[in-house]
Amino acid sequence: MDIRGLLLEIALTYDAGKGTSSGVRAQDLLRAAGAEWKPLLPGGFEAEGNGGSGGASRTPWIGVYDPAITRDPKQGLYLAYIFAADLATVTLTLQQGVTSLKGKLGEGEKRRTYLRSRAETLQQGLPKGLRAGWEDCPEFRCKLSRALSYEAGSVAARTYSTTAMPTETSLREDLWYMAELLQHAASVEKLLKDEETSKGLRTTGFVSDPGAEFEGLDGFRPKDGGDYVAHIAQRTITVTRDHENLIDGFGRYIEPRGFVPITEKMHPKDLVLRRGGTEWLVEAKTVKRGNPTRAVREALSQLFEYRHFLYAQQERPEPYLLGLFTEDIEAYAPYLEQRGIASIWKTVEGWAGSPMAVGWGMVDVQ
Repeated sequence: MDIRGLLLEIALTYDAGKGTSSGVRAQDLLRAAGAEWKPLLPGGFEAEGNGGSGGASRTPWIGVYDPAITRDPKQGLYLAYIFAADLATVTLTLQQGVTSLKGKLGEGEKRRTYLRSRAETLQQGLPKGLRAGWEDCPEFRCKLSRALSYEAGSVAARTYSTTAMPTETSLREDLWYMAELLQHAASVEKLLKDEETSKGLRTTGFVSDPGAEFEGLDGFRPKDGGDYVAHIAQRTITVTRDHENLIDGFGRYIEPRGFVPITEKMHPKDLVLRRGGTEWLVEAKTVKRGNPTRAVREALSQLFEYRHFLYAQQERPEPYLLGLFTEDIEAYAPYLEQRGIASIWKTVEGWAGSPMAVGWGMVDVQ
C-alpha cells in the first residue's frame, strides 16, 4: 500500500476505543507500515507505525527514521506522520524526541517550553530558505501532554486534510524534501547550547564546532598490489544501516531484471552484479543533505581503486563500473559517464539512472 492509501485507510478506520489488539484494522495497518513503505522511502530510511502501547493512542502516528541519526523516537530527530485526534488531518513533521526528557523536565509546560526553544534555535541554524513554505507548529487537537509536546517540538511541518489528500507523488516529494531537511537539522543539533535560566532549562544558541572529523589512510602506504589486498582484507569498514538498506533494496529490484546480485565473500566490494559471464562492480553511497559531491567523489575513487587492485593487478577481466546512490546525483551523472562509470539512484517512483545503466537494462528511465 502506498503512502497516500495507507494514511487514508488509517484515517477511515482508526478507533481508539477498539484498543491495540491484532485484528483491529487500523492497528494492523500501523504495524505493517514499515514493510509496506520500505520500497517508497528515501534510501536507507525506515518506518514504524505506532497506535499506542497499553492503550490506544489518541493521536496515532508513523515514524520515519534515518538510522544514522536515530531509530528511537524517545530522543533525537526524526520524521513522523501524526494524525490529529479527530483524524481530520495528518501532519508530516520534523520531530524532536520528547519521552527521554520526562525525568528532567516532567511532562508539562517545562518540557514544552524547552522543546519550543530548541525548535526555534534549530530553525535559526538551518540554511536560509530551506524551511520556506513549511509550518512551524502543527495542531493535533488533543490536550494530552504527549500530543502537546509534539506540537511544541516540531521544527517544520506540513498538514494534509484527510478529505483532500494530495497525490501520491506530491506526498513522496514532500517526504524526500523533509528527509533532506532532517539531515541538515541533525548537523545543527550537534551544536546546540543549553543553559539554566531563571525560567528553567533553555536552548540559547550554539557552541563552537566540536571538532573536525578526521578520516583518511595516513598509516597506509602500500608498496604494491599485494600490500593493498592484504590491508583491505584486514581493514574494518563501518557499514551503516542506510547503506545496507540501499544495497538490499537495489538487490531485490535488480534480480528480476536478469542480474544476479552478490554480496557474500565480496569484501571490500559493496556489491557485484553478474549476467551472462559479465560482471559489474557496484559502489553504493548515501547522499547527505541533498549534496551529492562527497558521495560521487568517494564512489569514483573507490571504483577505480578496486578495479585496479582487485581486478587488473590480479589479471582478472575488468568489470563494468556502477555507482549506486540514495538520490539523484544530477549534474554528476554525465560527469561519471565520461569516466566510464554508470550511475543509478533511488527516486520517489522507484529507480532511475544514467544512459549506460539504461542501455544495460538496469533501469528504464534517466
